[in-house]
Amino acid sequence: MNVFTSKYSYRMPTAINALQKTARIRSKSSMSNPSSSTNNTHGNHGSSSSSSSSPLQGDAGNIATHIHHKMTTFLAVVTPFYLFAPESIIPSNEESTLNKCLGTLLAANVSAHSWIGMNYVVTDYVPKVNKAMVGPARAIVAAMSGITLLGLTKLALFEKGGIKGSITALWKKPSTAAAAAETSGN
Repeated sequence: MNVFTSKYSYRMPTAINALQKTARIRSKSSMSNPSSSTNNTHGNHGSSSSSSSSPLQGDAGNIATHIHHKMTTFLAVVTPFYLFAPESIIPSNEESTLNKCLGTLLAANVSAHSWIGMNYVVTDYVPKVNKAMVGPARAIVAAMSGITLLGLTKLALFEKGGIKGSITALWKKPSTAAAAAETSGN
């Protein structure tokens, strides 16, 4: 008995038939064209027109896809925990090592996640405009991700309260002393 057919296959015949058909199509296409890249999970990502891979190509292959998905999960779990944890767990003062470590981890993950994600955008859309612009677009994406990493890391390590303090300060009313100093300075 095959993996797709069992005594319970009558419950979802459409999904099972679709999986069987996809498996047959992929096996036929890989037999007819062994040099084609069919092992990636994001459509045609990872297969490029040239055989050489650029170090700026953050979306090349299954490894980048898996890393991108792991970073997505990490960010979805850790970011709310970091931002909404009470001060007793993650203090947002200048001496908090935990705040600095989590802020630096978030900075690295946000930067790498955006680098890989924007490389998917470059792979999908820039060749439709001009294939010669793919290399410069990847360089711009790498530069933006590097600047993001530097800025968020600086914020996490050297600013009062780190990333958490900066984000929560957006919703806090300014203190009366700071407001008085601001009005007297004008």
